[in-house]
Amino acid sequence: MTSLPLISVDPDARGRRPSMPPRHLADLDLPGRQALVTELGEPAFRAKQVSNHYFGRLVRDPERMTDLPAATRERLAGELLPTLLTPVRELACDDGATRKALWRLHDGSLVESVLMGYPDRVTVCISSQAGCGMACPFCATGQAGLTRNLSTAEIVDQAVYLAGVAASGAVSGSPPRLSHVVFMGMGEPLANYSRVVAAIRRLVAPAPEGLGLSQRHITVSTVGLVPAIRRLASEDLSVTLALSLHAPDDELRDELVPVNQRWKVSEVLDAAWDYAATTGRRVSIEYAMIKDVNDQPWRADLLGRLLAGKLAHVNLIPLNPTPGSRWDASPKPVEREFVRRLRDAGVSTTVRDTRGREIDGACGQLAAAGDTDGDSRAATA
Repeated sequence: MTSLPLISVDPDARGRRPSMPPRHLADLDLPGRQALVTELGEPAFRAKQVSNHYFGRLVRDPERMTDLPAATRERLAGELLPTLLTPVRELACDDGATRKALWRLHDGSLVESVLMGYPDRVTVCISSQAGCGMACPFCATGQAGLTRNLSTAEIVDQAVYLAGVAASGAVSGSPPRLSHVVFMGMGEPLANYSRVVAAIRRLVAPAPEGLGLSQRHITVSTVGLVPAIRRLASEDLSVTLALSLHAPDDELRDELVPVNQRWKVSEVLDAAWDYAATTGRRVSIEYAMIKDVNDQPWRADLLGRLLAGKLAHVNLIPLNPTPGSRWDASPKPVEREFVRRLRDAGVSTTVRDTRGREIDGACGQLAAAGDTDGDSRAATA
């Protein structure tokens, strides 16, 4: 594990109340950026120039924007590219292939992102909220509660920053280009619906409008907000839906995923199957393996019956325990038996690669650590 230097930040941030950040070009589509630039007294094409630096060249330093007049660089960058994310801590492991960043937002809130390099792709896991209001008891972010929604630009800026890390060659053994984004960091993405959908549109639009990623390489996770799932199906997007199920029966899921008390397993799965039918995209069923809680053979059999014949894939997740938690990961023999039973039922199943345990890899762990770590503490984490 490599621990990069702690970066000092504004100590006054601790006392600030949660609030939305200043407007950023990623909050706007290209016509909106052009209108803003025109209001500033500049020709509209300057919006394309600045946007191409940010999305196309992954540059935000005005001194490097040499196609802009020197007299206007600072002003345009200040208006279109205000600082949204201040690094507090960056940790790396797996020989640099996994890198986790803890950010302080303008109001002192803390969020996390993770970059993961593989031989054929580079993936970033980004946050959509500071904290989370879904209150899943085995999740570090859920234990912290919700601070606020992130803006569209705060979401996008995580991906753009880490795309720059990948482009620098810092992730050895991987392509130097970000290719995949998963909304599996802090927060419930569909509880911040409009900004998350706007962020997706920025990520998939070609430069200078956006980052130019494939829609099919974007994954949006949800605990099962049924109306939002159905709304997402109507957005004419072909992103992957990842449903955090974690239990096949209502009795246990009511405890593990409290929103199940509003929308039961059958309702959530019906919405997921409708999403698959509308988009043609296979639904990823996320299932954290928790020792002696949801890993019994009969639950594997029930899950297999619910998913058999559906356009779905099960992604089993070895639980990354949080400090002081009563929850622990299932033993490997139990995990293997769970996989066997699902596959025997004809359900495609894999076990997620467990990265980042030594760098507080579970969502919310690094923020929780930062909240109690001297100068990196924030009152709103």
